[in-house]
Amino acid sequence: MSKIVVIGSMNMDIVNHVENHPQPGETIKGWGTAYHPGGKGANQAVAAARSGGQVIMAGAVGTDTFSGKLVSTLQEEGINTDFILEKDGTSGIAFITVDSSGENTIILSEGSNGKFMPDDLEPICRMMESGDVILLQNEIPWQTTEYAIQTAYSKGVRVILNPAPAVKVPKELFPFVDMLILNETEVEAITDKPVKDIDQARNAASQLNEWNIKEVIITLGKNGAIYRNQNGLELVTPSFSVNAKDTTAAGDTFIGALAAERVLGHPIQDCLRYATAAAALSVTVQGAQNSIPTREKILSFLKSMEK
Repeated sequence: MSKIVVIGSMNMDIVNHVENHPQPGETIKGWGTAYHPGGKGANQAVAAARSGGQVIMAGAVGTDTFSGKLVSTLQEEGINTDFILEKDGTSGIAFITVDSSGENTIILSEGSNGKFMPDDLEPICRMMESGDVILLQNEIPWQTTEYAIQTAYSKGVRVILNPAPAVKVPKELFPFVDMLILNETEVEAITDKPVKDIDQARNAASQLNEWNIKEVIITLGKNGAIYRNQNGLELVTPSFSVNAKDTTAAGDTFIGALAAERVLGHPIQDCLRYATAAAALSVTVQGAQNSIPTREKILSFLKSMEK
């Protein structure tokens, strides 16, 4: 089976739960604090692994007390961690506040993630083969992500890019990206046009196709997701109605699950429905990686939705 190589961030998420998010200058009382391994790269790796993918993680942790837990958690999922480096200083840390409706705010301290440079990719790039897939995000230095995209393209490795946190991706890189998965905020950062509904998402996806991105998926939260490719195929996948407790890692769950399904060769419409179900299940559980469902749970959920 093709490998899924995730090149990206690993963070320790420090999560505080509150009734409502504080206003500027306001001090409020939290309901409790929890520590969860996270980071967009690691979350996507776990999601892909729990959906049956053969996953390799590449990135960096620090020399602090969080690093061992960040690596061992991935190993417990069967993820290859041979390409995770140790950098002096702190690991990545995300300070997350979740309100009673499940909506979150996040402050990211990149730590060791910001020290993962292009030269650090040499070992992982040597072992990538044509047919493999790499997943990339924006929580490591952009020059490292750019180098990974160019190298993957030269080796016939498929590139899935999730430009989050939002950044304006250089257009000259678009032909090297096989699939771009992004939300409304990230679409606006790239196209300079707001996306507030399905029609605007459809127009944005079409524009991104015209800019030489082969496949585009725009996630729209409660409004589901829209897919469009350069051949004009367009699919709108509705969301599932669930009781949301915490939206942390929902997007990462969608991406990792979709990548695993795509590697298994399933039709794109089935991949989208599967990934949407995975994301829906993730928001019903608090935390990041611990909220990501297994393949068995996702398939069981989909079967229940058919009744």
